[in-house]
Amino acid sequence: MAITRLTLAPLLLIAAVILSTETSAQPAAPAPGPAGPINLTAILEKGGQFTTFIHLLKITQVGEQVNIQVNSSSEGMTVFAPTDNAFQNLKAGTLNKLTADEQVKLILYHVSPKFYTLDDLLSVSNPVRTQASGRDNGVYGLNFTGEANQVNVSTGYVETRVSNALRSQRPLAVYVVDMVLLPGEMFGEHKLSPIAPAPKSPTTGVSDDDTKSNSTKKAAAPADKSASGERRAGLGFGFGLVVLCLKFLF
Repeated sequence: MAITRLTLAPLLLIAAVILSTETSAQPAAPAPGPAGPINLTAILEKGGQFTTFIHLLKITQVGEQVNIQVNSSSEGMTVFAPTDNAFQNLKAGTLNKLTADEQVKLILYHVSPKFYTLDDLLSVSNPVRTQASGRDNGVYGLNFTGEANQVNVSTGYVETRVSNALRSQRPLAVYVVDMVLLPGEMFGEHKLSPIAPAPKSPTTGVSDDDTKSNSTKKAAAPADKSASGERRAGLGFGFGLVVLCLKFLF
């Protein structure tokens, strides 16, 4: 029995060495590679309700600009993404009336050249710069208000709530908004109504301007009659002098 154990011991030792060699020979698992570049369009596509915004990002090339800048800037970026419903709620023809340059400014207005968390937006100094700021010497800024977990954004023309975040990790934050952010620099003049005509009198249906005009004409009428009477009186006096002279001559 002791001889058998002595015989097996070297065999076990050899087997252990072989197993150890094979284990060490196996290649180590590769280390995880660096994360791929951030792609705004891919983030929006995953959200599933931003077809119109994605289309505008592509035709204006703003989407590509964001991808380049966010992957190279230390400041990061923040995007406010209107839903498809937000675009559908616009007045018919609003987008079609915009020139190519105006479309670019509209989409740039939804992008801030700095990374902001929701807490940052509650305490930020207004107005917040956007990628459209400075165009045509305009401010093109966004104003943020709110409390607790609710943040509202105002353009000076429209105001809406900043909803959930599609992405909130530095260097890119993407927040959902339920309205298209229409800058006052482009749409504010639509709030100004044309000059209204003078109100009409509720009894006569004639405007105040017309009443003043008629009063002026009526006031002028007696003066005309007085002047006409003076002319007739002057003519009568002259005719009387002529008759008197003729009597003395004859």
